Amino acid sequence: MSSQEIPEDKHLPSEQGDAHHGVAVADDPFADPGLPVHKPRIQDIDEQAAKRSERTVAMLFILSMLATIGFIASYVIFPVDKIVYIFPIGKVSALNFSLGMTLGVALFCIGAGAVHWARTLMSDVEVAAERHEIAAPPEVKAQVLQDFADGANESGIARRPLIRNTLLGAMAMVPLAGVMLLRDLGPLPEDKLRKTLWAKGKLLINDNTNEPLRPEDVLVGSLTFARPEGLEEEQHDFQVQIAKAALMIVRIQPDDIKDKKELEWSHDGIVAYSKICTHVGCPISLYEQQTHHVLCPCHQSTFDLSDGARVIFGPAGHALPQLRIGVNDEGFLEALGDFEEPVGPAFWERG
Repeated sequence: MSSQEIPEDKHLPSEQGDAHHGVAVADDPFADPGLPVHKPRIQDIDEQAAKRSERTVAMLFILSMLATIGFIASYVIFPVDKIVYIFPIGKVSALNFSLGMTLGVALFCIGAGAVHWARTLMSDVEVAAERHEIAAPPEVKAQVLQDFADGANESGIARRPLIRNTLLGAMAMVPLAGVMLLRDLGPLPEDKLRKTLWAKGKLLINDNTNEPLRPEDVLVGSLTFARPEGLEEEQHDFQVQIAKAALMIVRIQPDDIKDKKELEWSHDGIVAYSKICTHVGCPISLYEQQTHHVLCPCHQSTFDLSDGARVIFGPAGHALPQLRIGVNDEGFLEALGDFEEPVGPAFWERG
């Protein structure tokens, strides 16, 4: 069948007829449907319902404040190592669980309160704005500021002080949780850096033989390392304690000791000094018996053990702390107290 034989449909208007008579071929599929008819909410027509929504929003903000207080209290109440069983999670850290729950509730309540406020009390009238250039003319800027002022007025924040005040309270308290997190930068040192395991009556234990030291065990010119009585390598905090309590013992002829205090704190020329370098905390292990100098192998700080262990070379900032020693009734070397100053590098609490 040729195209000439195809019958014309009487219901299809011809292009010529359409052009002459203005008949629309089809509707525009992308026509702007316009905005739906605005339907008022129950809060718009019933002030009691609006009050209920206001109280709900305020309650959420108050819960946020209480959760923030709980977050801060959790830091004080729960120790770091406390484990609790919570069904169905199982065994968890009490501190981590409480911090996560309280901070989550604080943030959720602020968000939920803001959403409920917007959906029930703020104006929900949709407004279509025509597109404009990025650089707005002055009149548009003025209109934006006016719209902002109108929006603030329509939000009811001025007319509803309960919501405004509780929101400000919740927003002001949430940052306190972030301030508390600064504590996790590290545990507070308190006086842990000032004290060691040395105390009056503690025996000096030879690191090599694990036996208490007698004065005759320390020869002139020798270097001996010791630790406090009761400190064993099997203990979980051995490394922490030995880093503060490690001791080096040297015997010097009493006539060669220049510092009066050093001589008084020694026993028959046996002096005990901290083994920890006062520069960055390296263990000192090199001793020159002719000069009585000890050398830190890390950065070559040099101390004179015959003159109060003062610094004679290198970057160390101060002398090695000396431990006062004596001999007990059984003839063993013992400490007569702890170091009188912090051992190791200088730190921010040094007095």
